[in-house]
Amino acid sequence: MSNRNQKPSDVRVRVPERNQVAMAISCADDLVGADHPVRRIWAVTERLDLAAFYAPIKARAGAVGRDATDPRLLVALWLYGATRGVGSARELARLCTESRPYRWLCGGVSLNHHTLGDFRVGHAAALDELFTRVIATLVDQGVIQVKRIGQDGTRVRACAGASSFRRGARLGLLLEQAKAHVAELRTLLDDPQRSAGLSARKRAARVRAARERHARVERAIAQLPELEARQAKLKKKVSKKDQARGKLKEPRASTTDADARVMKMPDGGFRPAVNVQLATDTASRAIVGVEVVNAGVDTAQAEPMRAQVERRTGRTVHEHLLDGGYLVHEEIERAHAQDVSLYVPPKPPRNKDQRGSEYEPRPDDSAVLRDWRARMGSDAGQEVYKERASTSETVNADLKTHRGLVQLTVRGLPKARCVALWCALAYNLMHFASALMS
Repeated sequence: MSNRNQKPSDVRVRVPERNQVAMAISCADDLVGADHPVRRIWAVTERLDLAAFYAPIKARAGAVGRDATDPRLLVALWLYGATRGVGSARELARLCTESRPYRWLCGGVSLNHHTLGDFRVGHAAALDELFTRVIATLVDQGVIQVKRIGQDGTRVRACAGASSFRRGARLGLLLEQAKAHVAELRTLLDDPQRSAGLSARKRAARVRAARERHARVERAIAQLPELEARQAKLKKKVSKKDQARGKLKEPRASTTDADARVMKMPDGGFRPAVNVQLATDTASRAIVGVEVVNAGVDTAQAEPMRAQVERRTGRTVHEHLLDGGYLVHEEIERAHAQDVSLYVPPKPPRNKDQRGSEYEPRPDDSAVLRDWRARMGSDAGQEVYKERASTSETVNADLKTHRGLVQLTVRGLPKARCVALWCALAYNLMHFASALMS
């Protein structure tokens, strides 16, 4: 067989010499150019007050033990990773050894995915405070006004499989199996002959895996009362005919992530997910509120978000733009009492010939509801409401397309909220770095 890669003898080419030893003088600062975006992220991070991240560190002057990794470096890595759509600790650890911008940030500090992953979700209070400080700075700079905000929820795929959801009877059986496994493992490890071939690391790994499985099943069982209460509430709205057809199924909880719920996704399918709520200042397009819930609907999320925004900014919200999924008549009246105008479209009637337009007042409407319908039906109200789609919808798309808020690699609502805060913080830093550095 002929060798097709054989080159003619008179051809001169450059070939790789991988065994050639070379001496080179290099500096980590030369890894990226002077105008590379990673330098801007680091410059902003240097100005942030990270005292809350440093407080838990036990490595202090005069105390024994190895030095801790600088929280400012870890914050910068996650922020820069979020600007590039990196949402995995393993992927970030790989980039820290293979990608020049991440190597520039590390500056020779070695990191693994355990350190990165633990830091991302291990400082929830400090991260929330940092997000508030950034917003407060933008308010002081006059960038954020908060007079009018838009809110929208987006479903994000949870770190749980569809097959991990179990009914109450099955969960009870799994709990007994988990307890039996823990007891059997304890007997095994206490027997020197049977556990002679296991190293200390393998012993610890087996014990940790058994305990974590037991804890996950217990958390799933603890979710059942809430799910049953929600099912009972839903049962009142479903006809007996639909109940007989089996449209109401027995509640199930996930043994992987007890906080996850099966939700309808944007593509029409149903998968385990969480509901990420984002509030945006319509004037600046800055994210001013973040919350993560496991409710598949957006009702009852407007008032808590408005309170959060006012707490973070120190300003009062006067106009709140929402989509139809947030519509609750009682909330419209409570918002009016708080001097807040809600812009949320009314539901169109099923029979327009009998009920007329959704903007026409109903006989049982209060004065507040009549004003709300008139406001939403007016040309001025429609112009104001257009700002919701141009801000909230685009911000959600930005986080899911460019900031890594696609599928969670962590479990539980508190950790999911940390991930959402990192993405929102990176978004604000990317768009308002100049104001934060002034």
